[in-house]
Parts: sequence; C-alpha cells; structure tokens
Amino acid sequence: MEPVEIIEDGLLLRPWRATDADAVHRACQDPDIQRWTTVPRPYLPEHAHGFVTGIAATAWAEGTGAPFAVCDAGTGELLGSCGLVSIDRGLDSAEIGYWTAPWARGRGVTVRATRAVARWAFDALKLRRLVWQAEVGNHYSRLVALRAGFRVSGELRLAHPAEGGRTAGWIGSLLPGEVPAPGEPGPAGPDTLDARRAAVFGRPQPTLFATAGGAELRLRPMEERDLDAIVTTCQDQDTVRWTTVPHPYQRRDAEWYLDLCGANWARGTSACFVIADADADDAYAGTIDLRLSPADPLLADVGFMTAPHARGRGWMPAALAALTAWGFTTLGLARIEWKAHVGNTASRRVAEKAGFTVEGTARGGLQHRGERGDAWVAALVAEELTR
Repeated sequence: MEPVEIIEDGLLLRPWRATDADAVHRACQDPDIQRWTTVPRPYLPEHAHGFVTGIAATAWAEGTGAPFAVCDAGTGELLGSCGLVSIDRGLDSAEIGYWTAPWARGRGVTVRATRAVARWAFDALKLRRLVWQAEVGNHYSRLVALRAGFRVSGELRLAHPAEGGRTAGWIGSLLPGEVPAPGEPGPAGPDTLDARRAAVFGRPQPTLFATAGGAELRLRPMEERDLDAIVTTCQDQDTVRWTTVPHPYQRRDAEWYLDLCGANWARGTSACFVIADADADDAYAGTIDLRLSPADPLLADVGFMTAPHARGRGWMPAALAALTAWGFTTLGLARIEWKAHVGNTASRRVAEKAGFTVEGTARGGLQHRGERGDAWVAALVAEELTR
C-alpha cells in the first residue's frame, strides 16, 4: 500500500520520517502515554528511531497498517500519532489507534485527526468498519472516540494490555456515514455530560470532607489498610441483618470489594468512599457508595454502612450530605435515591437527616438473602440542594 498524505481541518497527516524520532522520543516520555499505551518502558531513543524508520514503513509496505504522523498543517510541528494499527482485508475492517503529544493537548487535535483518518479509510480503502479499543479507565481516549463518531458498545478482555494496567477494555465501532463533518461539534462535546464525567473519572478519585459534632471526617478512596476494619464491620450482626454483604464475611470478600471499587471508578459507574476519622489517624469509620444508574445518566442511588464503634455520632448523615452535594455539583446528577428494608430505622434516620424525603414503600422492593421484602424509598433532588 502506498503511503499518502491527508490535509484536513488544520492538520497534515503524513507518513513518519526519520527526522521525527527525536519528537516521538520526547512525547513518549509522557506518563499518560506510558500508562495507557503499550510503548516500551523506559522509552529509549532507539525505540523511537525503530518506530519511524522500521515499524511504520513496514506497515505501509505490507498493507497491515496505516500509521500517520499528525502535524500542524501550517508549521509542520508534530502534534501526535493517529492511524490504522491493523487492517483486516477479509472483513474490510481496521483498528484505529492514537496518542497526543503532551504539548498539543486541549486543542482537539486527536479528534480532528481521527475523523480525517476514518474518512480516508472509508473513502479510499473502502473499509466497512473501524474498531476502537482502550483500557477501561482511559476516559480521554474514550472521549476522543465518541467525538469522532464511534459507538462504544461494551467491554472485552484485552489481548495486549499495558504493563500494570487492567485487562478489561472498552470497545467501539464506526461505520461509513457516521463520521462528523470537519468543524461539526459531534457527540460528547465540551458541555456534555460525557465530557463532564470523563474529567471526573479520568483522574484519581478525590477526597471529600465533612464535619460532625466537632469531628473532622474525610471521605477517601478505600485502601488495603481498611480491610480488617471492613471485615469487622461486615461481621457485625446489624450489618448482616440489614445489608446484602456475604455471610459469613471473610477477608477475601473485603479484598474483592476493594478491587470492585477500583474497577467501578475506572468504568465511571460508581464512587465508593471510606469514611475516615481525621482525628484518629484517618481510621476507618464506614463506607458509602454512590452508584450511577445504567439506564438514566442523571440518576444514582446510595448505600452505606457504619462501623460499630462509629455509630450514634452523626458521622454518616454528614458524610451522606457531602457525597450527595458532590454528586449534584460535580457529576451533574438530578436525583439521588435511597432504599432500605422496612424496619431499618437507623438507615432511615441517616437519610432524613441528610435531607432525603421518604416517598413511600416499594412492596417487594429489595432482595435479601433469598427472599424479597418491602423497602422504604427516599430521594434527594438537585433543586433541594440549592435551597
């Protein structure tokens, strides 16, 4: 396959040259490129030279790929990489891959480049599908794919995960006619919920703060040092009675929960916080989860449990108020729901003290240890937070 050049939307996409090696080496020192791609670590000058003079040229010559250097059309400055990393002529399908040089971020470079490559692949190569893959948690790559018109449809286990990364990957596809025109905002624009959530879940989980009865509380990510306290809390008879934690609860259950919390933050589907006593060496006092609805992006529900030694101090209502405020203001939620088994008056008091309004009883609303039971339902809406 003969190498080509593409000029579109202020960009020049051209085959790689030997003179690009220094810029590629400099770009690939970036922690994000090393974290989310499979470039060698450490990335040495010989790796960059081998890519621009060997790997890229071979892909073009053999028709197995179409790697482009993404440059500024006016200055020629290298801004990133975008291209077809593999081409399957049997299916008329190809996979697209990209990275942005750290000095070029925030300018929409990779979105424009991805659209240009996609248009060329459909028009010139007559491909029938493009595929995008990225490790779960790479929200900025996902955002680029969405803005280029890809439909992200699920997950799959990655064949070549990044060193130290997750094995689960997102997958999306793009068909002819679905690429937004140059200059069109397209989906997942800067003011959309997708962009807002990517900015949150694409970064490390934050720490929130609350006060209750003179105590300073921190809502922080769960850590391995919390596991013994979680086991103790989940073996407590009230926790077993009112929640769905495994029974009998073992340390391996806490380890699974720790992994699940990290995986769900990476997916952007929930945020699990440990409530910690800032005045007692940041010690565990409970957990609280905010779970986003898979059906309604503006809806979430909460779940929480308090360590036995921390009950009756007003800590959980303060933590719940802080978490719901974060959900409304940062995640853009419109409604947050709470449910508990009828009779769980302690959980109901927490919700009401945090501002939730009990809306009624859902008959058979919750599953609990093989049986369905009635549930109290309450909610807090964004307008109430403002008031």
